[in-house]
Amino acid sequence: MFNPTREQSRTFLFDVWEKHRTSAALSPLEALALSIVLEHPEYHAVLGDRDRYLDREWKPEGGETNPFLHLSLHLAIEEQRSIDQPPGIRAAIDALEARRGAHDARHAVMDCLAEVIWQAQRHGTGFDNAVYLDCIARKRDT
Repeated sequence: MFNPTREQSRTFLFDVWEKHRTSAALSPLEALALSIVLEHPEYHAVLGDRDRYLDREWKPEGGETNPFLHLSLHLAIEEQRSIDQPPGIRAAIDALEARRGAHDARHAVMDCLAEVIWQAQRHGTGFDNAVYLDCIARKRDT
């Protein structure tokens, strides 16, 4: 299983942005990441300043959103969708998008993903696919 460090994850996104800015060739994963980055212009300045932001901490208690975490969660959701893992995620996201629009739906899924990860870490359990899919279904109905 691929388990990059925080620095590796950030470096990947910095590199994707640099390749985009210099018109360098992208791998399929990099192209997917770039499509997500392009939907978030509020993070472009961060991705353009590796020296300043590689080691920066974003504190949620201060109301800050970690751009690297946000973009990485988007990427995780797109990967889940592409391989339909957990089974049913593709249909769940499609149904949510039909109701709420693509970007809003992905942010709703992101809320569910973050919550299920947090619960698993908090309780020392595995990731609960059923809870995740149920959360997404509830988002569709709100």
